[in-house]
Amino acid sequence: MPALDPGRTALVLVDLMERIVALPLAPRPGTDVLAAAGRLANAFREAGAPVVHIRVERPGVETQPPGSELVAELVHPGDETVVKRTIGGFQGTGLHDLLQKHGATTLVFGGIATNLGVESTARAAADLGYELVFAEDAMTALTADEHRASVQLDFPRLGTVAPVAAITLGGAE
Repeated sequence: MPALDPGRTALVLVDLMERIVALPLAPRPGTDVLAAAGRLANAFREAGAPVVHIRVERPGVETQPPGSELVAELVHPGDETVVKRTIGGFQGTGLHDLLQKHGATTLVFGGIATNLGVESTARAAADLGYELVFAEDAMTALTADEHRASVQLDFPRLGTVAPVAAITLGGAE
């Protein structure tokens, strides 16, 4: 996979919250996803590319469940955070405007769950004209079959699926 332009690429990490990372997940545990997402986020920060975290809040409740914050060690100063109240990250959040402010035309995705928050956000991103890259080992789902369906059937129709190790940032192509 060619190096991505850090001036036009953003990392979008979906629902890497304490209570979601702690769920029984497959094909890999949430801790493995956090490690892979952390490596990717560090590479983006070092290249000067934006890191955007999306977290969900349940609508219509006064207090969110325990563990509803993003995993603290993943969020660094200068990262952006968007709060969503639907499955996908674009509806009513300002995510598109934020990405446009950063000049992003390519989005690299990771998060939990592959087939829910990640896929819903990615489908909206594709509709908006973004080029998409999916960091396969920086995501997981409630079942291995759900994860596989997204990364083997759906994501290749929307963009490029690659392991974190293959995703690099360099100069403009």
